[in-house]
Amino acid sequence: MESQRNILLIGLLFVSFLLWQQWQTDQAPQPVATETSSVTTASNATDAHNSDVPDADSALPAAIVASKELITVTTDQLIIKINPIGGDIVYSALVEHKLQLENDEPFVLLEQTQDINYIAQSGLIGRDGIDSSVKGRAHFDSASRDYTMAAGQETLEVALTYVADNGASYTKMFIFHRGKFKIDVDYVIDNTTDKQLQVQMYGQIKHSIKESESSMMMPTYRGAAFSTADIRYEKYSFDDMADKNLDKKTLGGWAAMLQHYFVSAWIPPADDQNIIFSSLSAGGQANIGFRGAIYDIAPGATQTIKAQFYVGPKDQEALSAISDSLNLVVDYGFLWWIAVPIYKLLMFFQSMVSNWGLAIILITLTVRGMLFPLTKAQYTSMAKMRNLQPKLAEMKERFGDDRQKMGQAMMELYKKEKVNPMGGCLPILLQMPIFIALYWVLMESVELRHAPFMLWIIDLSVQDPYYVMPVLMGISMFVMQRMQPMAPTMDPMQQKMMQWMPVVFTVFFLWFPAGLVLYWLVGNIVAITQQKIIYAGLAKKGLK
Repeated sequence: MESQRNILLIGLLFVSFLLWQQWQTDQAPQPVATETSSVTTASNATDAHNSDVPDADSALPAAIVASKELITVTTDQLIIKINPIGGDIVYSALVEHKLQLENDEPFVLLEQTQDINYIAQSGLIGRDGIDSSVKGRAHFDSASRDYTMAAGQETLEVALTYVADNGASYTKMFIFHRGKFKIDVDYVIDNTTDKQLQVQMYGQIKHSIKESESSMMMPTYRGAAFSTADIRYEKYSFDDMADKNLDKKTLGGWAAMLQHYFVSAWIPPADDQNIIFSSLSAGGQANIGFRGAIYDIAPGATQTIKAQFYVGPKDQEALSAISDSLNLVVDYGFLWWIAVPIYKLLMFFQSMVSNWGLAIILITLTVRGMLFPLTKAQYTSMAKMRNLQPKLAEMKERFGDDRQKMGQAMMELYKKEKVNPMGGCLPILLQMPIFIALYWVLMESVELRHAPFMLWIIDLSVQDPYYVMPVLMGISMFVMQRMQPMAPTMDPMQQKMMQWMPVVFTVFFLWFPAGLVLYWLVGNIVAITQQKIIYAGLAKKGLK
């Protein structure tokens, strides 16, 4: 098997793999909007379809309750808007992550508009809850409608207060931290009554279903995910929600909504018994969240119930600090065990050179260098096979259609000449998992979003605006092809197909993110250099 043929075959398989993934996404049936709930009590069954709140035993879809007097919170990382009706987070903008590279408009993750409803809701349900599918949401008061984290201030607390009809006092506290996308959401309940109160906290992320943002060359996931004590990470798509409501009891756990580069997630206390749930409403509203432990609050006692909410980029270090499994939303697929060390190496190189393009070049050189022994073995094996071609042709003429005798004679020849017929294929098959893992690292790393390289490449996460690198990549493939003569046994049709492969790949790579094209281009240049070195060594040994 010829070197160039193998390399192009691997590339074709790689691109086909991406196309197959996107086809799966595009051809998947759309969620059928059905009104669902796990267990709905008779008393609130009539009002369930208008409810913003899951009752204590069910996860119900919701209608939107809006407020004109939103509370705005500004930190060094976030701009948050809170609806005082219920205390839901209905807007979040990421200050340092721009919507587009050419302007300063921040990237908006959560928002509530006429077309989009993507919010983080939380409340207290249960026997004495202040959020009910029948009575509605609590109307909180706050000292201000504007809160800003001052310079040097490490935490910012926003307190919303509510006094129930029975006199009990409820404070919903949002605690923001400098440099972080994590928000502590605490309920402080002061039971001033003469009776025991029983409440249960819930948090859910509500997301109106919309089409995927992925493209043919960048298949990305948009949907829900969750974690339990037994399942560290699992996607739960909108299609899954349409098929069945999620209802899992667990110690700890979390529930999230994912999209390319960004995530929102509710993280209840790790020591509490929680229920992770999902639902899909008739209006195309997907919900995923948690119902926490039930708390009994004695008369005269004060109880604090806690949860955390994360809204921001898929920053693995920040996510790991919140939960040891939340970083898995950076999904490398089944090759994660290769991708994780590659990502760490990429981060190490970036810390050295402070340029993500140079870091990609360094990691490409490292991977190619590590695989050099395999590459050398591949070319050596194929050179030996080429030298045996005359003898193999003579055998074919001698044995004709007698495949059994031909096979026996070939095996004896391979054994005598100490040639492994699979030697040219095995090394490149071992390289394929590394290439795919590196692809997913570059795809999933939010650090590459809006990351410049040099000259006209000002964003490695999008395609080359002038298509220079894809064309250079095609030229490098053509050079590699010319360096490796066509096998004499290859028929004319195969030869024509191989000659057109650089053109085909160039067309595919026109829409690839510049970071991926840079990796492939540098890999080809290194491969050309390695081929020259290996061929020079083989020539000295009399192998061509």
